[in-house]
Amino acid sequence: MGKGMWAALLLLFAQVAAADGVGPGLQLKPEMLTEHFLASHPDLRWQREGMHSMDQGRHAAAMNQFKRAARYADKLSQAQIANMYWEGIGVERDRALAYAWMDVAAERLYPDLIVFRERFWNALEPHEREEAIERGQAVLAEYGDEAAKPRMERILNRARRSITGSRLGGSVPSVRVIPLTGPGRYRHSGEIDLTSGVGTVSGEEVYADRYWRPERYWELQDTLWNAPGTQGRVEVGKPVAMDEPGGESIMEKEF
Repeated sequence: MGKGMWAALLLLFAQVAAADGVGPGLQLKPEMLTEHFLASHPDLRWQREGMHSMDQGRHAAAMNQFKRAARYADKLSQAQIANMYWEGIGVERDRALAYAWMDVAAERLYPDLIVFRERFWNALEPHEREEAIERGQAVLAEYGDEAAKPRMERILNRARRSITGSRLGGSVPSVRVIPLTGPGRYRHSGEIDLTSGVGTVSGEEVYADRYWRPERYWELQDTLWNAPGTQGRVEVGKPVAMDEPGGESIMEKEF
């Protein structure tokens, strides 16, 4: 992978980690990340755990955590898994499998992930491409949206049923927040410290439909990832190999 591409992928992951959420741009207040919220959003829970393990250099743990998030349709985690296989971070380097994971990560046509998928493909040898397509079927069957979204939706729907109707869609002045003691309790750069006491957060914010109703949750992700049709049309054309100054190979699109 060229240095320019590697830096861009790291920047994408850093943006998501700093935002505490699903894709670039989602800003979840630290106060919202209670154990109940994260238990009801395993995609976020395990994405955060994976990012933390990566920060700590515990790559094998990070891979397992990202795979858990990936089972709940978390595209960032799927892309991170692809990157780890591509670079051999905590695992044996496997470019064909890396492409298979990035292909699943890009299935919603999120522009950032499409770019990386095409760059991976361009870098593969012909035999690696054949292997990637063959091995990718199993990855798609287990982690693609057709399988992963229903898993996430079942959990969201069950969580919604456990919350009173007056909370969902209703008016709740505030929600008592218990500091995190379980998964997700670590502190990202810039977060407030939740270990010093109990606080409150707006109930209307915590129980907003965009976090609890599956259709709204997917719409939120599509919007934040700038999916086609959300903020203008994005078309994927024929990949064209270009040369960066210094000899690095990148991919651009013909539209």
